Amino acid sequence: MTDGLDREERDAALAKARTLEQLRSLAKGCRACALWARATQTVFGDGAAGAEILIVGEQPGNSEDIEGAPFVGPAGQLLDRALVEAGIDREQVYVTNVVKHFKWRRAPSGKRRIHQTPDRGEVEACRPWLEAEVSRIGPRLIVALGATAAQALLGREFRVTRQHGDVLESDLGPTLATIHPSAVLRAPGDVRDETYAGLVADLSAADRWIRALRTG
Repeated sequence: MTDGLDREERDAALAKARTLEQLRSLAKGCRACALWARATQTVFGDGAAGAEILIVGEQPGNSEDIEGAPFVGPAGQLLDRALVEAGIDREQVYVTNVVKHFKWRRAPSGKRRIHQTPDRGEVEACRPWLEAEVSRIGPRLIVALGATAAQALLGREFRVTRQHGDVLESDLGPTLATIHPSAVLRAPGDVRDETYAGLVADLSAADRWIRALRTG
């Protein structure tokens, strides 16, 4: 898809796409915002097509931008460990991001690409892809990692620090927000274990909520 898709072309294509593979192929050519120009590639969601839990983060990081898959870098590895401790099978969830391209700036040394938080316009430009993923997968619960993902789903007034671990209703379905695994990696050493335990506790709450649904 060499020419790419502007917003109007994307929306028309999304209306016709029926499968995740079709969505993934279309997303490679998305030009709905300017982030594609500096990213290596589109990083679409990945995981179980019929997942009960859909996990959504902010955006791909440097590792994800290079490898073309979500949550494969240090934050993803920490998330995998937290899921195991929470009793959630990583192979049975679907993981994605609200923004599909890596937004970055060059470090002063010029050797590293440093994450930049996507702005509201970039999140809104990418939202139709997330809506399409949710529609095709039909998860019973969405787990939002971090403030950007949580506010994209639950509104700009939502605060992860106050409302994490609670299942709330968003326009895409039941949603539980927690911290992003990268917040654990950034936490000072003296509170890192506590921060990680909070992430595991919230993921455990998501697992209990799903199990309660199964048992009626």
